[in-house]
Amino acid sequence: MVGFVLTGHGDFSVGLESSVRMIAGPQDEFDIVPFHEDEAGEFAQKLADAIAASAKRNDGVIVFCDLMGGTPFNQAMMNTQAVSGVEVVAGTNLPMLLEALTTRTPESTTQELVDCSVEAGRQGVVHKVLTIDADSDDEDL
Repeated sequence: MVGFVLTGHGDFSVGLESSVRMIAGPQDEFDIVPFHEDEAGEFAQKLADAIAASAKRNDGVIVFCDLMGGTPFNQAMMNTQAVSGVEVVAGTNLPMLLEALTTRTPESTTQELVDCSVEAGRQGVVHKVLTIDADSDDEDL
């Protein structure tokens, strides 16, 4: 199986995990590591520990981060050099996580899950406009 580690600034990971749990239920091999400014000195080690532990239990690890270039992303990228089989995805959103979690099987590869999650993330960003026909009556709504 491929393990997932979710991280980001503030309570980003906490909030997304809560949404995932509400929609898809509790998930195996899905760990979160929030990054709070007051715990900056401890964050690098907490993230490294979570990634290493997931790598020991799984065939690969995907670290989902909130944005490229921030501390969570930078620390995750450093771990790709220290632990084999680790991939990092930045720009994480809820559609991306749900797709990756619900399509993940014990046979899934890290690359397959990276590809499907990135595509789902792209497809999940849309702009829709609700238009109401002025000629329709209320019963049509």
